Amino acid sequence: MATTKPGERKLQILQMLATMLEQPKGEKITTAALAARLDVSEAALYRHFASKAQMFEGLIEFIESTVFGLTNQITEKQESGLAQVQAIAGMLLNFAERNPGMTRVIIGDALVNEDERLQARMNQFIERIELAFRQSLKLAASQGHGNEAEAAIRAGMITCLVLGRWHRYAKSGFRQKPGDAGQAQIALLLG
Repeated sequence: MATTKPGERKLQILQMLATMLEQPKGEKITTAALAARLDVSEAALYRHFASKAQMFEGLIEFIESTVFGLTNQITEKQESGLAQVQAIAGMLLNFAERNPGMTRVIIGDALVNEDERLQARMNQFIERIELAFRQSLKLAASQGHGNEAEAAIRAGMITCLVLGRWHRYAKSGFRQKPGDAGQAQIALLLG
C-alpha cells in the first residue's frame, strides 16, 4: 500500500463509504465490506474513526458544510426573497443528484440500524433547511410577494417537496432525477 498524507486516508474512507451508498440496492454497509473495498484491515479503519457512526458523522459534516455554505452564498447574492427560495431549492435538488450516496444519508435510508443521534442530526439538518426557506419567504413578504403569516406554511410545503423528490430519487434506484420539473413545482408553490 502506498503511503498517504495525514488526513488523506480518512478522506479515502469517507469517499468509499459514499460510493458504497450509491448502490441502488442499499444493502447494509459493514466495516468489513468497507475495509475490503479499500483493501485495508478493519483495524486500519478504526485508526481513523472510533466507530462506523463517526464515519457517517464525517459524511454528515460534509453535507452540512456544503449545503449551508451554498445557502449562505445564495442569500448573500440574491436580494429577492423569491429568487433565494428558488435558488436554494434548486441547489438542494442538484446536490442530491450529484451525490446519490449522500442523498441516502439525508433521507435516513443509510442510517437505519445506525446510532440514533445520526438520524436526529439529519432531522436538525431538515429543520435548518426549512428555516432558510422561511427566512427567504419572510424577506419576499417584506418585498411585496406573499404575506409573512404564510411564510412558515409555504416553507414547510417547499421542504416537503424537496424531501419527496429526494426520496423518489433514492427509491427509484437513482433513476428519477430530483431536478426534473422540480423548479416548476416550486414555482407553483410560490405562485
